[in-house]
Amino acid sequence: MTSPGRENKVRPPPRVVVRPEAVRAAARFAALAALCVLCYGNSLRGELVHDDVWAIVNNPDVRPGSSLRNVFSNDFWGKRMADNTSHKSYRPLCILTFKLNIILGGMTPLYFHLVNVCLHFAVTCLLMHTCQRCVFEDSRLAFITALLFAVHPVHTEAVSGIVGRADVLACLLFLLSFLSYVRSVAVSVDSVPSTASICSLLLSLMLGTCAMLVKETGVTVFGVCVVYDALVLSWKPLTHRLSVSRLGDLFSICSPFIKRAGLIFAYVVVIMSFRLWLMGGSMPLFSEQDNPASFSPHLLTRTLTYAYLLPFNAWLLLAPTVLCYDWQVGSIPLVESVGDMRSIATVLLALVMLGLCVRCLLSLQRQEGREVLVGILFLVFPFIPASNLFFRVGFVVAERVLYMPSMGYCVLVAHGLGRLYSVLGRWGTTVLSVSMLLLLLLFSWKTVQQNQVWLSREALFRSGIQTLPHNAKVHYNYANFLKDSGRHQEAVHHYSTALRLYPRHASAINNLGTLTHDVEEAERCYRKALDINPQHNRALFNLGNLLKFQGKEQEAEALLKESIHFGQHFADAYSSLASLYAEQKRLSEANEVYLKGIENCPDSSDLHNNYGVFLVDTGEGELAAAHYQQAVRLQPAHYVAMVNLGRLLRSSNDNKEAESWYKRALQVTRKVDILAPLGALYYNTGRYEEALQVYREAASLQPDSTDIWLALVKTSEQQGLCLCECWLANVSDSCCGFCLQAQVLAMAGRSKEAEKMTLDIISRQGSCIECYRLLSAIYSKRGNFTEALDALDRALQQNPSDLTVRAELYFSKGNQLREMKQLDRAFESYKLAVELKPEQSQAWMNMGGIQHIKGDYAAARMYYQRALLLSPASKLLKENLAKLDRLERRLSGGA
Repeated sequence: MTSPGRENKVRPPPRVVVRPEAVRAAARFAALAALCVLCYGNSLRGELVHDDVWAIVNNPDVRPGSSLRNVFSNDFWGKRMADNTSHKSYRPLCILTFKLNIILGGMTPLYFHLVNVCLHFAVTCLLMHTCQRCVFEDSRLAFITALLFAVHPVHTEAVSGIVGRADVLACLLFLLSFLSYVRSVAVSVDSVPSTASICSLLLSLMLGTCAMLVKETGVTVFGVCVVYDALVLSWKPLTHRLSVSRLGDLFSICSPFIKRAGLIFAYVVVIMSFRLWLMGGSMPLFSEQDNPASFSPHLLTRTLTYAYLLPFNAWLLLAPTVLCYDWQVGSIPLVESVGDMRSIATVLLALVMLGLCVRCLLSLQRQEGREVLVGILFLVFPFIPASNLFFRVGFVVAERVLYMPSMGYCVLVAHGLGRLYSVLGRWGTTVLSVSMLLLLLLFSWKTVQQNQVWLSREALFRSGIQTLPHNAKVHYNYANFLKDSGRHQEAVHHYSTALRLYPRHASAINNLGTLTHDVEEAERCYRKALDINPQHNRALFNLGNLLKFQGKEQEAEALLKESIHFGQHFADAYSSLASLYAEQKRLSEANEVYLKGIENCPDSSDLHNNYGVFLVDTGEGELAAAHYQQAVRLQPAHYVAMVNLGRLLRSSNDNKEAESWYKRALQVTRKVDILAPLGALYYNTGRYEEALQVYREAASLQPDSTDIWLALVKTSEQQGLCLCECWLANVSDSCCGFCLQAQVLAMAGRSKEAEKMTLDIISRQGSCIECYRLLSAIYSKRGNFTEALDALDRALQQNPSDLTVRAELYFSKGNQLREMKQLDRAFESYKLAVELKPEQSQAWMNMGGIQHIKGDYAAARMYYQRALLLSPASKLLKENLAKLDRLERRLSGGA
């Protein structure tokens, strides 16, 4: 009820007051977000490329099940900090972000790229906030700074390359530490500012330390904080107090600043000492190709080159028209004399920096703006660790290290624009605005274009060759990609180009050796690589393996031991040395090497798999199963370990479990090596229909495998099927189908029917090369070598375009001629075969056998060794070489 004489009044809802400043701020943040998405949206489709593979894919520390202790004791690449081969890059917090990425989203590259783009947006916004609070009085200039920073093309390596997260995240923590330090100082007009908040100061120290634990350059924030405190926060009140105080009171006046600076100095000394202790008291070791200038014996060359690199980096900020992921080995020739024209750029930069410093001092004296000072601080301090002034760095130029210094560049550009706006008239400011807009559009376009380069390994490495064709490193990297892709001829070309540009590139020489089929040439390459770098563990490994297959076991053992010594985490070297011991029946030593390898390379799935094979051979099946399973845990796609485990379980009659492992392997890849044992399991357990399906697939994948065809025939007979009709159901071409029928008939022992069917096909289609080959095989099996040879000649008369087919025909012809005792003609036929297809080890071996029979033992050895390089596991080749050794010893003894 209401009181008499009173009325209920409805109160209007409170008005929401929206301040124009808040609207403008929200609009600016939205604009920056849109700009970051537009510039870096296409980078989200990128793969993990270049250093991402080593820092993430191959780094055991980032895996979800790995120990956090290793993250804080190993370097950025997963090596022990005290290891001689470590780059000493201690960035555990960055590794933790990679680890978190994998836990939440797996190895999907999209989520890694998404985090990088979000971090870049956060840095851009935080830079605008920092400029509004600590740099510019006009918030529009802070916005321009952020716009320029958001789109700058030099950032593409840091944002689009996942490893660049270290620079982006360190920059974010750098700004947070700087803001926290500024907040801890109580600004005063007439007295030196005291420390208003100890918590903010401690937070600044913590954030700066975190920045350093993300990327080493993060530690420079402490220098920026102290100088900013001295020349901005404390300068004006200090000069005011000194003007009215005695000089003797200087210490008491400066006491608050001195305490803060002393605290920071002491703290930096402590954390840097701890950092040095983690490094084992040694600096990282780099090669000449990493930083050629630092290896120059001439002080003048080193000084001039280091000085020239400063304007070179400055030009990348000013005009980022030429960008490359790698600037090593010949990209920037050394400056060897003062008369080099590039020295002019060094002088110009020195004059510009001197002018900026004078301008900064004059501004401070007039107690005016601080824009130039902050621009210089943000530009210079974060670049100091990369300048070679205090220690050698492992690169010549790296665009990612310019991510933090570019903040200073953007501040200086915005300051310059602000000055121009204040002095130009209406038309001048319009022209300047249009020019700035055009610059932003050009930078945005270049950024989007450069992101395309980082989408895949091939795009990245190919771009390097197009941008810096005189850089040996980009040719080497592209050759590695081509080698991994099976494009060996192209790889050889780019390895050779890398060596032409930089003849002392040991890794290029070593890799070139792995691609040659000439035993002597391969050995020459490995030895040359070791002449350049005696500690090249992969060259030691490759040469050791080569000598091992040549029967030079003592020298091979020594080389493999050296390979392990210089590469304690090189799992392949342990496997190779252990297999050498196993072949020599030195089983206890082999076991010891495997265990040592697993201790040093606990994350090597191949090493666990190989040790499992060794344990099976020595009767330790139960222990072998555990290592096969560990191999699969480490590499879920390790189908070889799955098949080996399946075979082990099959031998124990655990057919159900064996079948599950075979099927799991087939989910990874469908290969004959998996299908064949699964088909055998089905056949031996009476599941003929399933076996038939598996063998059909295997025969389609490897149609020239006699073993699979015989298994298919046997299985079909068990099913009571006509194999010809069964197979023809899956063949579209009638001629090929009838040819396959004839092959099956021949393999089933029904050679007369096979011959009749083959001749019938030839009468209707005389160009069927497979028919001639089959006819030759039928005649050869009967001992009709002349007719077999005639069939092969008729096949060759068809002039097949496929070089592999022609090589196989010449090889078969050589076999027929050898059966007919026409050794010279057989040798010539084999020679034609290997000219067309050099990887035919059997042809090389047969050529060696012919020379062996004819008494030319030197030639025989050469051909046997060539064959052994292609088929290192061939016992027959090793026996033939052993026979040659005995013959030569007898002959030399008789002499």
